[in-house]
Amino acid sequence: MNIHEKYISRCIELGKLGIGNTYPNPSVGSCIVYNNKIIGEGYTSRPGKNHAEINAINSVKIKSQLKESTLYVTLEPCSHHGKTPPCTNEIIKNKIPRVIIGTLDPHTEVSGKGIKQLEEAGIEVVLGVLENKCKDHHKRFLTFINKKRPYIILKWAETNDGFIAPKTKNKIKPVWISNRHSRQLVHKWRSEEQCLIVGRKTISEDNPKLTTRDWDGRDPIVVIISKDNNLNNNSNIFNSKAEKIIISNELIDFKKPIGNQITNLLYNRNIISAIVEGGVQTLQTFINENLWDEIRKFKSPLNFKNGTKAPIVNINPRNKTLIVQDKLLVIYNNNY
Repeated sequence: MNIHEKYISRCIELGKLGIGNTYPNPSVGSCIVYNNKIIGEGYTSRPGKNHAEINAINSVKIKSQLKESTLYVTLEPCSHHGKTPPCTNEIIKNKIPRVIIGTLDPHTEVSGKGIKQLEEAGIEVVLGVLENKCKDHHKRFLTFINKKRPYIILKWAETNDGFIAPKTKNKIKPVWISNRHSRQLVHKWRSEEQCLIVGRKTISEDNPKLTTRDWDGRDPIVVIISKDNNLNNNSNIFNSKAEKIIISNELIDFKKPIGNQITNLLYNRNIISAIVEGGVQTLQTFINENLWDEIRKFKSPLNFKNGTKAPIVNINPRNKTLIVQDKLLVIYNNNY
């Protein structure tokens, strides 16, 4: 690992600290290096607040050192006025002589314009350091911009013999397939994604809370697919403060494939990521329409012998992790 990769790696670590709190903006990480020492760090604040580069610059105690420093950042600095001024202006104003960037920002209002503005000001720019890792970090934002839809994660737990729910589900509630450590991890995931998608049957049969109660984080927007909008107002889901979006026949045409209609609707609402938590029909809808980017599947040592079969995806998992006795398998679909 060379010196530039070392500091971009640190930027990625910083960027992870903002995931779940910056939407619809990407969670960028930035650090400033002077004489081989980090003198400033930052990551993207909540919408309308400072971007990573500004937070990094503001954290530098001796501002005169900026004139001899290098700024590292995971994503190309913005050069346009949004809710905040352009980051490039602040970089130029502080006479930072060198900027090292992980990956290009494909947004039409940026897309090379930030780099051009910096270079025209006489600043040395290096692009593409740990580019694939930076793209992976910014996968939600890049998918939203490039594919015009949210980044879609499908999540489920299944038994060792391939069932997602038992035949006796209605008599025994709740039926936990994964262990409590896996379930806490799911609450962490919920805090990282902008919205969560479930079908009406999941609400009526399981009565889930769909919160981050076992993790310190914000509850995601809850999207419920309910053709006739005939949900029980006393369901647990309506006790949370999280925003609700009901996908009924007033919003989409249920006679046509619904996955693409839902992702279009969420895109138009500026929602850049979603985790689909079930049930099996909802998960299968996104699989059938090939509208998914990542599958996170818990494989439990339990056996049900009968019940509702789990979805099947014939792609080998890229990552395998053991969580006590649960196996977490992560599968990726194409590139962003």
